[in-house]
Amino acid sequence: MNTLSYIIYLLLTWFITVHVGLIFYRNGKGYILNLLHGEEKLTLFINRTLLTGYYLLNLGYVTITIRFWKPVHTWTEVVSSICTMTGKIMCILAIIHFCNMAILLFISHRHENTNTNNKNIIL
Repeated sequence: MNTLSYIIYLLLTWFITVHVGLIFYRNGKGYILNLLHGEEKLTLFINRTLLTGYYLLNLGYVTITIRFWKPVHTWTEVVSSICTMTGKIMCILAIIHFCNMAILLFISHRHENTNTNNKNIIL
């Protein structure tokens, strides 16, 4: 039963990780570009870094989850454990996504203040 649980969990987590990661990557580029007022290089760097971190976080979480997975013996336990583990990673990712957006907003405001100060010095 555990092997079947692992396979279902890995397929489900793989789908969520790849699908959501690519959505964040595509849509995040425009958002970050807007926050950084058109700085293409910094936007691409931040976006790639976030995607890499996202993939590594998921890979690490899945590895730890499978390592410490308790044995399951019934179909109810299989479904319950898969749903619990998947729900945990989705909640963790939502919190991390919120923190990333808050940090990017902070960077944007800091960048905006730096540009405003530089324009005042030049004038």
